Amino acid sequence: MTDVQRVEIEYCTQCRWLPRAAWLAQELLTTFEAELTELSLRPGTGGVFVVRVNDEVVWDRREQGFPEPTAVKQVVRDRVAPGRSLGHSDRSA
Repeated sequence: MTDVQRVEIEYCTQCRWLPRAAWLAQELLTTFEAELTELSLRPGTGGVFVVRVNDEVVWDRREQGFPEPTAVKQVVRDRVAPGRSLGHSDRSA
Protein backbone atom coordinates (compact mmCIF):
# COMPACT_ATOMS: atom_id res chain seq x y z
CA MET A 1 0.00 0.00 0.00
CA THR A 2 1.52 3.31 -1.05
CA ASP A 3 -1.05 5.62 0.56
CA VAL A 4 -0.11 7.03 3.94
CA GLN A 5 -2.60 5.86 6.56
CA ARG A 6 -1.96 7.72 9.78
CA VAL A 7 -3.75 7.32 13.10
CA GLU A 8 -3.28 9.73 15.97
CA ILE A 9 -4.58 9.23 19.50
CA GLU A 10 -4.59 12.42 21.55
CA TYR A 11 -4.98 11.80 25.27
CA CYS A 12 -5.08 13.88 28.46
CA THR A 13 -1.88 13.74 30.51
CA GLN A 14 -3.60 15.42 33.47
CA CYS A 15 -6.14 12.56 33.56
CA ARG A 16 -3.36 9.96 33.22
CA TRP A 17 -4.96 8.39 30.15
CA LEU A 18 -1.67 7.28 28.57
CA PRO A 19 -2.22 3.58 29.47
CA ARG A 20 -5.66 3.67 27.83
CA ALA A 21 -4.27 5.40 24.73
CA ALA A 22 -1.33 2.98 24.51
CA TRP A 23 -3.62 -0.04 24.83
CA LEU A 24 -5.89 1.28 22.08
CA ALA A 25 -2.83 1.96 19.91
CA GLN A 26 -1.69 -1.62 20.39
CA GLU A 27 -5.13 -2.92 19.41
CA LEU A 28 -5.14 -0.83 16.23
CA LEU A 29 -1.57 -1.72 15.27
CA THR A 30 -2.29 -5.42 15.74
CA THR A 31 -5.48 -5.26 13.68
CA PHE A 32 -4.20 -2.98 10.90
CA GLU A 33 -0.50 -3.88 10.76
CA ALA A 34 -0.57 -4.07 6.95
CA GLU A 35 -2.73 -0.98 6.42
CA LEU A 36 -1.31 1.62 8.81
CA THR A 37 1.90 3.43 7.99
CA GLU A 38 1.99 5.46 11.20
CA LEU A 39 0.34 5.59 14.61
CA SER A 40 1.17 8.31 17.11
CA LEU A 41 0.25 9.14 20.67
CA ARG A 42 -0.17 12.86 21.25
CA PRO A 43 -0.17 14.23 24.79
CA GLY A 44 -2.88 16.78 25.51
CA THR A 45 -4.72 18.34 28.44
CA GLY A 46 -8.22 19.26 29.52
CA GLY A 47 -9.79 15.80 29.39
CA VAL A 48 -9.08 15.21 25.70
CA PHE A 49 -9.27 11.72 24.20
CA VAL A 50 -9.55 11.98 20.42
CA VAL A 51 -8.78 9.47 17.66
CA ARG A 52 -7.94 10.84 14.22
CA VAL A 53 -7.38 9.05 10.93
CA ASN A 54 -5.44 11.14 8.43
CA ASP A 55 -6.32 14.27 10.46
CA GLU A 56 -10.06 13.48 10.46
CA VAL A 57 -11.61 13.13 13.92
CA VAL A 58 -13.27 9.70 14.05
CA TRP A 59 -13.80 9.49 17.82
CA ASP A 60 -14.08 12.23 20.44
CA ARG A 61 -14.64 11.25 24.07
CA ARG A 62 -16.48 14.51 24.75
CA GLU A 63 -19.16 13.61 22.20
CA GLN A 64 -19.15 9.81 22.20
CA GLY A 65 -17.68 8.74 25.54
CA PHE A 66 -14.71 6.42 25.88
CA PRO A 67 -14.49 4.10 22.89
CA GLU A 68 -14.69 0.36 22.96
CA PRO A 69 -11.86 -1.05 20.83
CA THR A 70 -14.35 -2.72 18.48
CA ALA A 71 -16.07 0.60 17.73
CA VAL A 72 -12.76 2.34 16.99
CA LYS A 73 -11.58 -0.57 14.84
CA GLN A 74 -14.76 -0.27 12.78
CA VAL A 75 -14.40 3.48 12.12
CA VAL A 76 -10.68 3.11 11.38
CA ARG A 77 -11.37 0.16 9.06
CA ASP A 78 -13.99 2.20 7.19
CA ARG A 79 -11.26 4.73 6.35
CA VAL A 80 -8.13 2.63 5.83
CA ALA A 81 -9.52 -0.69 4.55
CA PRO A 82 -13.15 -0.30 3.46
CA GLY A 83 -14.87 -3.60 2.88
CA ARG A 84 -12.40 -5.56 4.98
CA SER A 85 -13.91 -7.98 7.46
CA LEU A 86 -12.92 -7.62 11.09
CA GLY A 87 -14.06 -11.15 11.85
CA HIS A 88 -15.59 -11.45 15.31
CA SER A 89 -15.21 -7.67 15.82
CA ASP A 90 -17.76 -6.94 13.11
CA ARG A 91 -21.35 -6.55 14.18
CA SER A 92 -24.25 -6.54 11.80
CA ALA A 93 -26.43 -3.47 12.01
